[in-house]
Amino acid sequence: MTAAGVFLCAAAFADSGPTNEEMLREIRDLKKTVEIQQKRIEALEQRVIRPESSAQAAGAPASVSEIDRRIDERLSQRVPGYQLMEGLSFGVETTTIVQGAHDVNGADQLSDREDGTGASMTAKISFEKKFGDYGEGYVIFKSAPGAGVDRSLQLYGNVNNNACDNSGVYMPEAWYEHYFQNISGALTFGKIDVTNYIDTNEYANMDTSQFLSGIFGNSPVIEFPSDNGAGVHFGMAPYDLFDINLIVTDSTGGWNNVLDALFLAGQINFKPQFLGRPGNYGLVAWRNGDNHTKWADPSKEKENGYGYGVSVDQELTDTIGVFARYGWQDPDVYLNGSDFSLERSWSAGPQFKGTAWGRPDDVTGVGFGQIMPSRKYKNANALLAKTESHLEWYYNYKVNDHLSLSPDLQIIWRPYGKDAANGDGTIVVGGLRGQMEF
Repeated sequence: MTAAGVFLCAAAFADSGPTNEEMLREIRDLKKTVEIQQKRIEALEQRVIRPESSAQAAGAPASVSEIDRRIDERLSQRVPGYQLMEGLSFGVETTTIVQGAHDVNGADQLSDREDGTGASMTAKISFEKKFGDYGEGYVIFKSAPGAGVDRSLQLYGNVNNNACDNSGVYMPEAWYEHYFQNISGALTFGKIDVTNYIDTNEYANMDTSQFLSGIFGNSPVIEFPSDNGAGVHFGMAPYDLFDINLIVTDSTGGWNNVLDALFLAGQINFKPQFLGRPGNYGLVAWRNGDNHTKWADPSKEKENGYGYGVSVDQELTDTIGVFARYGWQDPDVYLNGSDFSLERSWSAGPQFKGTAWGRPDDVTGVGFGQIMPSRKYKNANALLAKTESHLEWYYNYKVNDHLSLSPDLQIIWRPYGKDAANGDGTIVVGGLRGQMEF
């Protein structure tokens, strides 16, 4: 190669890459960077090793719970909603009911030999917040369109106790409950549902999974408040043998002048072990302070209503349980605005689990009951006022963990005491209930 060629190659090499001096400078800069990073790593290692050495020297290594506590403190300081979400749970539930009735007797029918159909639905979203071991809060929102087939019937009772005929979104319950662990008690205040505490029953209380007719859900002769209102409940279970529930709430369900018309009720529930099986034997007394009128003297229209009742449920075997109810109320008065008044009612029946036929999560029940109108109501209006009788059978078929279907059959004899506007024949009601929850 000639000198010119060498010169051209050197020039080309010089143009295509860094010089030796530039490469050495880059290497020195890179070395400095590595040294700086190494020092930082060593400093971090020392920061980690020092607390471990101190803890080991003291013989008390840091516990996981202590670390968790410090993390929680930091998170609660930096994220305001963190503590709010702790212990909070919510649920969604819908109940859809479709029923058809033979020989409906409602006042809006064209004849006494018509059939009727009706549907209803309730949708609920509930929020529950636990406050450690000292209390909890509960709020539920609900929408319940449809009156069901009851809109076509005239009865002392009903055939669809789940229907509310309110398509708006409203809040039926909102309360806080404080625990008293030393006496096994609880104080609840807010907007409360009285039926959660009074006239309860293990086998006949839930219209979402048990009987649909109101006579089997609660005693029809207890004048519960017309709507859930402001109230206070105190419950106590000092011994395994019994518990006590006391409740005071607005009998009208309104929020104005809440002390003017109070609903007062108490229940003492004995819980003996019958042949080693659990049971509940509840005694109920109540007073409704809303205005009542005397049948014998209509000028006395500011009377009170009162009554008492018994609710019993008893497990007999692993698969069979029985229930019974009885109630009485003052027959001399009627609640202002009512068309009739009742005096006595009773109901009873068995419940069976599906274990015997290979469906342990299924439940079926049969109930029979009667509603007796007030004698004073009968005499004051010159009516027949016969005893109304109800028979109901349901089968709760569990499809999966979130869905159950319940066929339901009801028969009502002497509806509305044989004083209905359109006919007094026996009414037969068949229906299907779908219950979804998650």
